[in-house]
Amino acid sequence: MATDARQKKKVGLWLIGARGSIAATVMVGVFLLRKGLSPDSGMVTAAPAFASLDLPLMDDFVFGGCDIRKESLRETAWRAMREDISADRGLFDRIAGDLDEVEADISPGTCRNCGDMIQELADTTVNGGKTVAEELEEVRRQLSAFRRKHGLDSVVVINIASTEPVLPLAPCHHDVDMFFERIAANDGDAAQASTLYACAAIMEGCPYINFTPSNGALIPALIRMAEQKGVPVMGNDGKTGETLVKSALAPLFLSRNLRILSWEGVNMLGNMDGKVLNDPKNCQSKLKSKDQVLQKILGYEAHSKVHIHYVPSLGDQKTAWDFIHFQGFLGAKMSLQFTWQGFDSILAAPLVLDLARLAELAHRHGEGGLMPQLAGFFKSPLGVNEYRHAAQYEMLLDYAAKKKNR
Repeated sequence: MATDARQKKKVGLWLIGARGSIAATVMVGVFLLRKGLSPDSGMVTAAPAFASLDLPLMDDFVFGGCDIRKESLRETAWRAMREDISADRGLFDRIAGDLDEVEADISPGTCRNCGDMIQELADTTVNGGKTVAEELEEVRRQLSAFRRKHGLDSVVVINIASTEPVLPLAPCHHDVDMFFERIAANDGDAAQASTLYACAAIMEGCPYINFTPSNGALIPALIRMAEQKGVPVMGNDGKTGETLVKSALAPLFLSRNLRILSWEGVNMLGNMDGKVLNDPKNCQSKLKSKDQVLQKILGYEAHSKVHIHYVPSLGDQKTAWDFIHFQGFLGAKMSLQFTWQGFDSILAAPLVLDLARLAELAHRHGEGGLMPQLAGFFKSPLGVNEYRHAAQYEMLLDYAAKKKNR
């Protein structure tokens, strides 16, 4: 909570996919924390190492965003609280009014080039009859209006929408001027929804985080533009479950010179993310992100495959079963298995808040372009070659220590 000694900030948190389970859990978490009704466990920036940083507090956040669906926040949030934390109705009623207030700040989203599965889910979009440039301008207008309406000091944009198909990168995606030429020419293949959101955020001076695997979000041209405009950006693909364990566990085998022969992973989930990933085109983006981590850490190629299955009965619960086959002394072959079970939204939501707080801090300190200190939050951290989770956390601690001493 804000204290008298500290000047209160007003930080907008504009969530792409604002009616989804992760967004609803983010909001529920903030509203419960404000009222002292929940612990802050799971939030990295709540650890003592970050206590001296002037990060935004829960009281500072103002929520807004966009979505392509009309389901109310009340419905999404109550389902998440009931299924994920077995909350009673009395606890939900304590924050229902706060959720209702956010409704007015959720705008229609775009699903340009998001694939058939996402298109089928859409019932409120800005696509109809608009050119690519007009869609981009509409997202900019939404961000600007949100900032003005609430008198915000800054706005952080975070993409927590469903995974898009892979965007084939063309020359225009590597050059700022060429990219905008294609937008002006209404080239429908030049951008996906995530591209337009990221572009609009950077043009409006809003720090941008891509929590999804969608590679269309932070194309090289937009990273370059973020550097030029002094806007912090980072992605891709939030690291919340199986890959988190993999990036922490794989270095153990290296440290004992145990050669990994095979690492098979089976992921099962039943929420909207799982439904979208049931489409092979959308799933390709996720698999590409998850599959690369092991080789990046080991420095050699082991047989490794990740499988994703949609199991509707699981709801928001995510189960990952991993089988690791490795070789030890005298060529002996041994194995390790683990099962990870967690709630997708519960694991992701505190990281979204961490990223919002750290992105706002970076922006306030005049940083622009990629934020390598945030590598540990992502499966595919842009501009970073370090994939070992412990080493990535040290990068964040070093950054925090430097900020503390300034």
